[in-house]
Amino acid sequence: MISLLVGSKAIPVPTVVDALVDFDPTINDHLFVREERLPRTLLALLVGAGLGLAGTVMQAVARNPLADPGVLGINAGASLFVVMGITLFGVTALTGYVWFAFGGALVATVLVYGVGALGREGATPVKIALSGAAANAAFVSLTTTVLLSDTDAFEQFRLWQVGSLSGRHLDVLTQVLPFLGAGIVLALASGRLLNTLTLGDDIARGLGQNTAVARIVAGVTVVLLCGAATAAAGPIGFVGLAVPPVARMVAGPDHRVVLPCALLFAPVLVLAADILGRVIAWPAEVQVGIVTAVLGGPVFIALVRRRGRRQ
Repeated sequence: MISLLVGSKAIPVPTVVDALVDFDPTINDHLFVREERLPRTLLALLVGAGLGLAGTVMQAVARNPLADPGVLGINAGASLFVVMGITLFGVTALTGYVWFAFGGALVATVLVYGVGALGREGATPVKIALSGAAANAAFVSLTTTVLLSDTDAFEQFRLWQVGSLSGRHLDVLTQVLPFLGAGIVLALASGRLLNTLTLGDDIARGLGQNTAVARIVAGVTVVLLCGAATAAAGPIGFVGLAVPPVARMVAGPDHRVVLPCALLFAPVLVLAADILGRVIAWPAEVQVGIVTAVLGGPVFIALVRRRGRRQ
């Protein structure tokens, strides 16, 4: 309700309620609530759920609390493919970004895990973190190279790159909803698999777990969630990093409980960040990707420091 009320234009509570329960298309405020703020609010909830669950799954598979779609290069891979879609295929609509973002997220996921799994000891947390950092640097460099050589692509891409929920309508929501829904179902159903993977491959195999299948399921889940969320709102960072530790703090180590907690906390964070961005620079806006970075940066530093002390 706060999200429907707050913005560059003040709309009274009764008007918002009327727009929801007794919609009149001839009233401008009703149209603004139904066509602008309601899709934006729903998209914030879905994007938050996707990023929070993707981060939780990635941290469990990598056995690293610093794993995140942004840190491990998944967002950068999606960004690179979106730039290629704009430059090579002339994609200009948000709905057209979806498939390129999916492709980039898939390539980045396979590359990071494939490089991290090289060697006799397999995919260790340190190797996955290093391969993710290297992939992120490579994708960002390639993206920058393309944008510097194509000013038109840069103008289109910069509005998506910052991470924003403004200007998103129901067509974007309906296009990403099937993929986010499938990813959410897969994530919530994978709690037992993630519990065994966090114990290490040897123990997981000793408990009868097919680790290869479990990692494929986890990878598909991350691609669906991160690809759809990034395509819809751009690369919003730090949500998948900050939410899982809070969920584990509340729910304990069992991912069958941690995942539903992340599903609750992450949408609250994204929607709160979006509301805060509308308020702090009123009547202008600060994009949600900037707000989550400001909020998530200290969390990332705190996690690194705590992990360093523990080691």
